[in-house]
Amino acid sequence: MVFIVIIIASLLLQIFLPWWVVIVIAFAACGIIGKTGKISFWQPFLAIFVLWIAMALFKSLPNHNVLATRVAEMLSVKLWPIVLVVTGLLGGLTAGISGYCGYHFRKAMISMKTPA
Repeated sequence: MVFIVIIIASLLLQIFLPWWVVIVIAFAACGIIGKTGKISFWQPFLAIFVLWIAMALFKSLPNHNVLATRVAEMLSVKLWPIVLVVTGLLGGLTAGISGYCGYHFRKAMISMKTPA
C-alpha cells in the first residue's frame, strides 16, 4: 500500500513541483500508513528507485541516450546505465530515509500522548 501511494503521488506531483517533493511524500505516507520501520524504509526506497529509473529511461531512450552518455562521460564513467542506477539509488535512499523518519515521528507523537 505504501509503495503504491508513494509512486502515484510522486509521479503526479513531480510534474509540477521540484524533485525533493518525494521527501515530503515519503515522510507523510509512512507517517500515516507505515506499519513497521522496515516497511517505512524499503517501500519508499523501491517506489522512488523504480519511478526515477522508469522516468529516466522514458526520457532518455527516444533520443538514443545522448544526454545520459554525455553525463556519464562528464563523471568519468564509461557506461550511461551506471549513471541511471546511481540516480535511482540516490533518489531511493533519500525517500527511504524520509519514510523511516516519518514512521518514527508518528511513533514519537503517539508516545508523547500516552502518559508514562
